[in-house]
Amino acid sequence: MDHPVGRRALLTASAALLAVPCRRARAADPPVVAAAADLQFALEEVARMFQAETGQAVRVSFGSSGNITRQIEQGSPVEMFLSADEGFVFRLAEAGLTRDRGELYAIGRIALFSPPGSPLRTEVGMDAIREALDAGRMTRFAIANPEHAPYGRAAEQALRKAGLWDRIQPRLVLGENVSQAAQFAIAGGSQGGIVAYSLVLAPGTRDRGAHALLADSLHEPLQQRMVLTRRAGPGAERLYAYMQEHAAREVMRRYGFVLPGE
Repeated sequence: MDHPVGRRALLTASAALLAVPCRRARAADPPVVAAAADLQFALEEVARMFQAETGQAVRVSFGSSGNITRQIEQGSPVEMFLSADEGFVFRLAEAGLTRDRGELYAIGRIALFSPPGSPLRTEVGMDAIREALDAGRMTRFAIANPEHAPYGRAAEQALRKAGLWDRIQPRLVLGENVSQAAQFAIAGGSQGGIVAYSLVLAPGTRDRGAHALLADSLHEPLQQRMVLTRRAGPGAERLYAYMQEHAAREVMRRYGFVLPGE
């Protein structure tokens, strides 16, 4: 049976439409939402709650923040963008493609994950990677592509700060986004990886290996910002406001995000 992360990773290429409950009238024009891959589980849960409370369906797709940014620049009809790096939102704002500079909705964290049978002793953090390299037991290690995935960039920064980047680089397996990198680590395609903490905490994932939350001092803050584009309609506006309300914030907190003001 496919693992939930793998199934949801397919949303990187195609949007998933959430059905409206029969007890409510169908809302017109479901907002087109694009979100960073670390939000796959958390945002799906928020979208279900939002739909149940408002009757408003949401059409959401996931991918790397860099790739989504390029798609918006090329005319993609995205109405709301939740980025894993606020720099991409600022880039779109400077290009005049958004209503404003958006709102900070979360600060992300990274985690070291190892599947069963891995030589990585996650309980010792980054030293686990050094131990496995010293013992010659590390052949493949997964991270997201740092060129366009903020979580990949954070993983690279952590590995550089630990003095491991040059040694691990030939062994890297790069995911197109952090969800794909997590699938590589979870499914045993590597000895482990550095992925989004939110994906490690997801139902069906947390029991499929060992993990350790890594110190945020190892990388630049993953300041995650959302924004409405110039195409945004009423549905996107309602979801944007809902993301800042208590219920949505509680979901984000449960998936390991640090929230603005906390």
